[in-house]
Amino acid sequence: MVTVKNPILMGFYPDPSICRKGEDYYIVNSSFVYAPGVPIFHSRDLAHWEQIGNILDRPSQLPVAGADISDGIYAPTIRYHDGLFYMITTNVTHGNNFIVTAENPEGPWSEPYYLGDDAPGIDPSLFFDDDGKCYYCGTRPNPEGVRYNGDWEIWIQELDLKTMKLVGESMAIWKGAVKGCIWPEGPHIYKIDGYYYLLHAEGGTGPEHSITVARSKKLFQWFEGCPRNPIFTHRNLGMDYPVIYAGHGDLVDDGKGNWYVVMLASRPCKKHSSMGRETFLARVIWENGWPVIAPGVGHLEDEFTIDMPEHRFAEEITNSDVIHFWGEQLDQRLVAIEDWTSGIYSLTEREGALRMYLRKEKISERANCAYLGVRQKSYRFVAETGMEFYPENESETAGLVLYQNNENHLRFEVVRVDGEVCFVVTSCIHGDEQTLATTRLEKKGKLKIRLQCRNQCARVWISEGKGYVSVAENLDLLAYTTEEAGGFVGCTVGVYASSNGSDSTNYADFEWLTCQSMD
Repeated sequence: MVTVKNPILMGFYPDPSICRKGEDYYIVNSSFVYAPGVPIFHSRDLAHWEQIGNILDRPSQLPVAGADISDGIYAPTIRYHDGLFYMITTNVTHGNNFIVTAENPEGPWSEPYYLGDDAPGIDPSLFFDDDGKCYYCGTRPNPEGVRYNGDWEIWIQELDLKTMKLVGESMAIWKGAVKGCIWPEGPHIYKIDGYYYLLHAEGGTGPEHSITVARSKKLFQWFEGCPRNPIFTHRNLGMDYPVIYAGHGDLVDDGKGNWYVVMLASRPCKKHSSMGRETFLARVIWENGWPVIAPGVGHLEDEFTIDMPEHRFAEEITNSDVIHFWGEQLDQRLVAIEDWTSGIYSLTEREGALRMYLRKEKISERANCAYLGVRQKSYRFVAETGMEFYPENESETAGLVLYQNNENHLRFEVVRVDGEVCFVVTSCIHGDEQTLATTRLEKKGKLKIRLQCRNQCARVWISEGKGYVSVAENLDLLAYTTEEAGGFVGCTVGVYASSNGSDSTNYADFEWLTCQSMD
């Protein structure tokens, strides 16, 4: 037996999709404009996971320049068939729906096969039938005209695997279980005991989110809904419940008759979500030909046991990240905004340090600024970095950032103020910037920055070598949540450097970056 502890992927890992090859399980998640895109995880017991890479690991696969942080890559689906892994997703910024393939889940993954105008809509999925044929399943606006926001439908069409093009006629098979359903999305098709099952989300990816299911004996006909729809939701539990927004599921079996579902949900603090939507797991049984999620419980459990041998990894996903900058490869947990290969950093200029070059782009812009971060995974954490940086003029800056999006973030920076080198705390809320604290630095160059967050309240310290000094406290973090800032992402914490529009040859050296939970 192994104990599963939810969420199985902590922090901003939304829209999970899962597949199995033998005894190995793989999960992928939406990444939006963060790069590299679509993180991929591996497990052998569904409880313990390791990150084995990022599927979209080069700019040619991820054209997202100038996009909002919540644009880019939506709702990937991963499937394995006949010796090949397939990942299909939507890039709402460029090209829309596309497929990449790989013989090994670690990669390399192919260049994108774009499906073009023949595949409108978002949230594509692939289904491989018993005869080897492949079918595309996705969502699209009501072709008779959208009557209200979210008036979409789920449709299917055959996909030619040789040409990676849709062939034949498309057909709508479902519009959702609830009358006047909004946003039927995240569809997945499975064939089980002679039925084609369609599992999907509806109600929007917020308070009304849910999972519903329909089935049919034939693929190309209107599906019938489960009489218990929605078969899973937390919307009836209220916003004070510890886990909210549950939905967007994908089923997987263990090959021995046991079934499970991964789904997204959020853990709020003070009714606000800083970590976005995370990945959770639940058990599934079948009754009268329909799936029952979390049987006997009816909600996502904090932990439960499943009949599977435990399998651990040397570098498992945990609620803490400790990043050191040794070697020539960037740690795969780190994410950039838009592009990580455009010369924003070097790992070889200074041994054991990340050299970040000051770029003209600012983190308050929609741009490929010099930023590398890790996901926030707890409401009680300490983030820290050690840096060496000396601003040559008042345009140059470097430091640590708590980042929700370009218009909503907290910056902790070394800058020049009236000729003096200072440490400055700046809030950016809906694009309006305000200086919260300014401290003159005594020494040139080296500095440690420590950010401590407790239940949506933060405090920041600095150290110039003789212990830490408090710079600002009681910083309200609610502005940097999904509910206040909007969008689909969670917070990241990272290192940053900018020349704020000016030419510069300067740089900042970062010796480490940590984001460690205090839970």
